Amino acid sequence: MSSEAFIQLVDAYYTPLYRFALSLTKNTADAGDLTQQTFFIWAKQGHALRDGGKAKAWLFTTLYREFLRGRRRAERVTALDDLGPAESDPAAPEVDVVAGMDAGLVVEALQEVEETYRVPLTLFYLQELSYKEIAEAIEAPIGTVMSRLSRGKAQLRAALARKEAGARPKVEPFPAPIQRKIP
Repeated sequence: MSSEAFIQLVDAYYTPLYRFALSLTKNTADAGDLTQQTFFIWAKQGHALRDGGKAKAWLFTTLYREFLRGRRRAERVTALDDLGPAESDPAAPEVDVVAGMDAGLVVEALQEVEETYRVPLTLFYLQELSYKEIAEAIEAPIGTVMSRLSRGKAQLRAALARKEAGARPKVEPFPAPIQRKIP
């Protein structure tokens, strides 16, 4: 692959891959590292992909696998760590100011959805992958993807309802008018 083609690939997919990584890691630094690692793997192995039209699915699949590999590695290290639990970065996904309040509310609600359901939701709605591409990315049958999307939507609706209820300003009734006695 020429350097020009690689630059075009990065330009086309960096932002959606980063957003997906951010939804998985909930940490901007880790999301950036994961995205860069995905493009590094592409630079080493992407030439083996015969159908260039499947580059998007390949990148998302690779990113997700790298995320899982890193999480398994972290779990092993934590299990072997005799010094006690390691401090983790606080889960603070940054919301773009331009996206506005409603988008921020959805992103916050999406973080409350169980990871099993959040991953397919993110891939389907935010990254616009097909059921088949999601199934390949998470290595699950299409029926499982459809089921997880359905359950994920239900969890997302419930989280949004909770957020909406908490976000609405409480309407206070008007105070009763002061009654004066006229002498």
